[in-house]
Amino acid sequence: MLGKLFGILAGAAMLYGTLRGQGEAVSTAVLEGASDAVSLTIALCGMMCLWCGVMRVLQEAGIISRLARMLRPLLGLIFPHAARTGIGMEEIAANLSANLLGLGNAATPFALQAMAAMAEHNPDPASATDDMITLVVLNTASLSLLPTTLITLRYAAGSAEPYAILLPVWICSAAASAVAVLLCRFSAAWRKRP
Repeated sequence: MLGKLFGILAGAAMLYGTLRGQGEAVSTAVLEGASDAVSLTIALCGMMCLWCGVMRVLQEAGIISRLARMLRPLLGLIFPHAARTGIGMEEIAANLSANLLGLGNAATPFALQAMAAMAEHNPDPASATDDMITLVVLNTASLSLLPTTLITLRYAAGSAEPYAILLPVWICSAAASAVAVLLCRFSAAWRKRP
């Protein structure tokens, strides 16, 4: 749907520019935009490959499982059923670690693995458990200590200080994560009341 919308808008802009006698400027802008898009994609792809590899090495080295054990008291408050059973805890810890580094794309496979593990032990496959809902919400509104994707985008765009956004990101992501967890816990308690 969005592809069609952007296609229509781009076509309309090109037609309008051509009718106004600016066909050459429109063609130049289209070519420059396509070139910039390819450069940006390559920059983001390199960053993603690096951090996905780092996360995989950390997982293979057992560091993620140690991190899960260290974070168990905190994660137990956020994911009580998963903490009690141990089901999906390593994947949840890996997902949250990747999100802390601002690596949403590297975090996604861990979230999918955690969801699959929790779904296997879900007594009602037609609905999501409280921990599954919390993981989805927290994955969306995650705490980010080092927003590498955003920093890479700022660097690729020529920012003189790509790291200048760290403090606002910390404040906003911490607030969003706290509100997300509180709402999930409140919702879980509300659904369980008689």
